[in-house]
Amino acid sequence: MQRRTFVTATAATAATLAAPMLRAQNLSSGPIRIVVGFAPGGGTDILARVIAQKLTTMWNTSVIVENKAGAAGMIAAEYVAKQASDGSTLLMAHINSHAIAPALTPKMNYNVERDFVPIILVGVTPNLLICNEQQPAKTVKDLVELCRKNPGRVTFGSAGTGSAQHLALEMFKLAAKVDAIHVPYKGSGPMLTDLIGGQIQYSFDTMTAATPHVKSGKAIAIAQTRQKRAKGHPTVPTMAESGFPGFEATTWYGLVGPGKLPTPLAKRMNEDVNKILRMPDVMERFDQYGAEDGGGTPEKFGNFIRVEAKKWAKVVKDANVKADS
Repeated sequence: MQRRTFVTATAATAATLAAPMLRAQNLSSGPIRIVVGFAPGGGTDILARVIAQKLTTMWNTSVIVENKAGAAGMIAAEYVAKQASDGSTLLMAHINSHAIAPALTPKMNYNVERDFVPIILVGVTPNLLICNEQQPAKTVKDLVELCRKNPGRVTFGSAGTGSAQHLALEMFKLAAKVDAIHVPYKGSGPMLTDLIGGQIQYSFDTMTAATPHVKSGKAIAIAQTRQKRAKGHPTVPTMAESGFPGFEATTWYGLVGPGKLPTPLAKRMNEDVNKILRMPDVMERFDQYGAEDGGGTPEKFGNFIRVEAKKWAKVVKDANVKADS
């Protein structure tokens, strides 16, 4: 009798201990939001919508993308950091909000390590150096010459002050020893509209956002900014091939949750998004946009963020980049 009571009590205790673990793996019963820190039409938005569409089917619940543009992704990051850690609100984290901003804006209202739980690296892309059809300089060599002949007059758009595109421009200015005008926007979408319309001339934009416009002929791809050529743009030379050895300025995207997101839930989401990244149609679309090297564990993504933060802190310091430059 005593043994039976002990076994029953032990089973009850085990069930009690397991209950939080089971609940932690359960998805939110309501709609799930993936918050994007840029306007619709940019690279972050495009990849977030691919993932959201697949998760909607996989999870049998509505997964929607919500755009909160501004401050190079920092507004969205600050917002998500303050949301409930129940899995109902996620952030499509970005190189801007999680690697560049900590160095460029030391007094920002969130802490990357404390306020976010890494889920998965979605992809790493080159930036594409692009221009509109009206521009006379359509090679890196000619662009350098144009900037030297017109110091402080050639315009380069970006997704915002302190964005990956902005820092790629600053790296280019340092490497080429030229001056140019930085024109910040609230995302790649509105910037590309002005570039195609001729209001600005050039941009080191994300390959994800720029690709549809390059494929349609509305924008011209001059160079790409990883050491290797992306599968989706095999004919576009790298900056290294164009006279700037060692030049590398990537953009990356990944899912994170608020800081107290339970580890089992983050693991469940990680496993599901890994499955999505292996789907042939998703792989094909990501290749077109130049988004490569995604997937892996939450721990791998966390380590990746730390390495990137250290790298860009050095760039910000060496180039003396200011938040209002």
